[in-house]
Amino acid sequence: MNRRLWIWYVMGLLAAGAIVQAADNLRIVPIVSEDQVLVSIELADAYTDDVREAISSGLRTTFTYDVELRMVVPIWVDRTIATAVVSTSDEYDVLTRRHSLSRTIDGRVGEASVTENESAVKRWLTALSRLPLCRTSKLDPTHDYYVRIRARVRPGGMSLLGWVNSITGQAKFTFVP
Repeated sequence: MNRRLWIWYVMGLLAAGAIVQAADNLRIVPIVSEDQVLVSIELADAYTDDVREAISSGLRTTFTYDVELRMVVPIWVDRTIATAVVSTSDEYDVLTRRHSLSRTIDGRVGEASVTENESAVKRWLTALSRLPLCRTSKLDPTHDYYVRIRARVRPGGMSLLGWVNSITGQAKFTFVP
């Protein structure tokens, strides 16, 4: 019985360490600019050898970001103000050695491009810049807010940091009109 308890304890510590490591590798910057809430995201170590191998084999590789803007509500469930689902994809053509990149926001194609530069592919998949979430007219200056991000990679079986398939993080901010 004690051995089982000890094994569960060790597994819990390992999982907690993985969560802390994952949170350190996800950088979230919420910005209130003029009349919009914007967010920038960067996954520091997500372009792993597994991801690179999948891309070079011609497999379509997609990073999906679930973005939520939430209002802190004391002694109750936090309220969701806005959500967005952003998918960035790369499909490598092994014959022409070109990467076809696409980005969709809530199912609509936002951008598309073709490149031969691997560093551009890495930046495309692992970073979002100034993603508009909502208008500031939806925000109340008497409450605090946070942006929560869940990032995951496809095809399944690959990992973002060597051991986890998805990363979750959040960044708090105060709205001052």
